Amino acid sequence: MVRKQRPSTEAEAAALASGIRLRIIRLTSFEAMTNQELAQRLGRDPATTLHHVRRLVDTGFLVPLPPRRGTRGAKEIPYRSTGLSWHLSNHSAAAAAAVGEAMLEAFLAELAEAEPAEVDASRLVLQLAPAEVTEFTRRITELLDEFQSRPPDPAAARTAVYLSIYPSR
Repeated sequence: MVRKQRPSTEAEAAALASGIRLRIIRLTSFEAMTNQELAQRLGRDPATTLHHVRRLVDTGFLVPLPPRRGTRGAKEIPYRSTGLSWHLSNHSAAAAAAVGEAMLEAFLAELAEAEPAEVDASRLVLQLAPAEVTEFTRRITELLDEFQSRPPDPAAARTAVYLSIYPSR
């Protein structure tokens, strides 16, 4: 199953061009979280986090769920990722560069939270013809799509994947 992508709008690309927003999307992918929970998890001020949450809601990356009562009785709104980011492509060079930088920023922040023994990292340089690069990218994308489309197992551990294919100079 190959994901069907559409070009991102300017507003969507701008929303994704933030490492903190990408982390919010990831954190809410399998579990709804309130703004306060997100702020605590990310070590950020709740007002700043709320700004990012609202931007993600406005652009369709998060959806608010029905309000609930918090531990002190206050109304809290949990947010859940819609999965939209997986179905967008950034065709403009500027948008692709900005989103790529945000992805790297989010990856590095998440990697810093992991224990070194928990990280399985690989680095490889290949010498491929253009058609082979296209085939390699297609096959990797198909594998990611296959695993992403599987129903989540609530008891399973979450595994994050960061993949970057770029020219080696």
